[in-house]
Amino acid sequence: MITNKKPRSSDTDSNYMRDDRTEMSEDDDRSPPSDSIANGSCPTRTCTPGSGSGSGSGSSSIPEYSAPYPDRVLENVLENVLWFLTSRKDRNAASLVCRSWYRVEAMTRSDLFIGNCYAVSPERATSRFTRVRSVTLKGKPRFADFNLMPPNWGAHFAPWVSATAKAYPWLEKIHLKRMSVTDDDLALLAESFSGFKELVLVCCDGFGTSGLAAVASKCRQLKVLDLIESEVSDDEVDWIMCFPDTETCLESLIFDCVECLVDFDALERLVVRSPSLKKLRLNRFVSIGQLYRLMVRAPQLTHLGTGSFSPSEDVAQGELELDYVSAFAACKSLVCLSGFREIVPDCLPAIYPVCANLTSLNFSYANISAEQLKPIISNCHKLQTFWVLDSICDEGLQAVATTCKELRELRVFPFDPREDIEGPVSEVGLQAISEGCRKLQSILYFCQRMTNAAVIAMSKNCPDLVVFRLCIMGRQRPDHVTGEPMDEGFGAIVMNCKKLTRLAVSGLLTDTAFAYIGKYGKIVRTLSVAFAGDSDMGLKYVLEGCPRLQKLEIRDSPFGDTALLSGLHHYYNMRFLWMSACRLSHQGCQQIAQALPHLVVEVIKHEDTVHMDDYADTLYMYRSLAGRRHDVPKFVSIL
Repeated sequence: MITNKKPRSSDTDSNYMRDDRTEMSEDDDRSPPSDSIANGSCPTRTCTPGSGSGSGSGSSSIPEYSAPYPDRVLENVLENVLWFLTSRKDRNAASLVCRSWYRVEAMTRSDLFIGNCYAVSPERATSRFTRVRSVTLKGKPRFADFNLMPPNWGAHFAPWVSATAKAYPWLEKIHLKRMSVTDDDLALLAESFSGFKELVLVCCDGFGTSGLAAVASKCRQLKVLDLIESEVSDDEVDWIMCFPDTETCLESLIFDCVECLVDFDALERLVVRSPSLKKLRLNRFVSIGQLYRLMVRAPQLTHLGTGSFSPSEDVAQGELELDYVSAFAACKSLVCLSGFREIVPDCLPAIYPVCANLTSLNFSYANISAEQLKPIISNCHKLQTFWVLDSICDEGLQAVATTCKELRELRVFPFDPREDIEGPVSEVGLQAISEGCRKLQSILYFCQRMTNAAVIAMSKNCPDLVVFRLCIMGRQRPDHVTGEPMDEGFGAIVMNCKKLTRLAVSGLLTDTAFAYIGKYGKIVRTLSVAFAGDSDMGLKYVLEGCPRLQKLEIRDSPFGDTALLSGLHHYYNMRFLWMSACRLSHQGCQQIAQALPHLVVEVIKHEDTVHMDDYADTLYMYRSLAGRRHDVPKFVSIL
């Protein structure tokens, strides 16, 4: 059973891959198999070395680059050109041209992305890239969100903050995802980077309000503090009060995941002292009356997370009489709306004035009906991103399809994720969306029943799909009309959607579905499989047929050693492979480790499973220039 560590609206467990509702996309990296730190040494090919003193655009505290060659003109020109390359894919390609390009590209890279914190050591990264201003670091694999990885597995931020503090005292931005962060880490960060401006923590844990207090009090130039789906402990320190009393530089403050009270008066004063604030997402302890006060103070907001969107428990009569409609109407720039954590439906009409301008609306915490949704969605003609609970039923999705012709991304989450219920959304809603929202590029859809016909219709009506994730809750459920496997539906998706890079499959699937994926999914980068497949041939089709596959995550599927060994030719090109509750033997995992010595092969044992000596509970393997990590817990064996 998968239990989401941050349940939205009930205490029930979910058996399925639920999206973590974060903003740092799992498929953001469009780089080729070589990551930002793909090559430990310079390429073997050489070109005539130029030169250049490339001063770049960094501040005076960043070391100047001086080419060690007599003729420095070529490298000077090259450096000035490379400053305009922002794509990781383009930069990685440039670094492979020759030694000179490799060296200059490293010297001009200001944004460092590490897709796996164990793929390279902090020392190696900082020694190659010496002028970095922004670091993005990812830790645990996505299945950690569903309690499929034991606690204390690793992904510690400590060695990285220590290394960057020494190498990049001018660092301005740190983005972390699924990392273990301590209060000491945050204190060191706050003390080490005098010009620090942006901290984003997505699905992180291990820290509390005292760590946030250190950041708030010492990072005087802070523009962004975003805490998204992270676990924050209550240290009984009111971190909001620790921001400086003078005018702040804050542009974005997101703390909707923080499960503890904040001093509202201090928050209100902070908002007043932050004239540049554009994004504000509040936690569930902020009532709608308090939201009103903040909106009146900050009508310049473009992104708003409403908090509870209900009156406080000790509500005064005055709070009930506030003119919420006028408050929203005054926010002329508002384009993104979320929150609604403990919504009172009678308060919903307050948002009517801003609906016409919204491009993003998140109702994934709001248990509302189709009738409550219709007056809102009927005015959302500019909407491009919509997240919602399945409580709106097929009828609500039909209303979305009628109005939202510009929709690019749709996510439909289950209000009740149990398998043995009659779900409120089905193929009817999916087909309506495909017919009405022809510009759709990304969809995550949870349902209890589906048909091949509806999925085929979506593949034809929405050929621009880049992400297709269909999660049919209930193990190995067929087309509920014909009783056939869902092979043809998923086959149509990979055949007709030529831009598809991310795919999640579920329902009753045979090897035929995986044969389709292997044959047509030539640019698929991320594949998620749950409770699906017939035999080893299914996985073999994928590993032999998908040359750009970077991330493969599989659970509770009948794939064994033969399937695993069929990917030997490809694993060095992948970021990671995760397989849990499959049919892998320790011997098969050992064979992979022996055949690919530069691949880290971890076998993870779970305490709550019946130990079987012949089979591995979970296999997690990833490419790494650093080799075996040094913080291996007892339940992990590295082969």
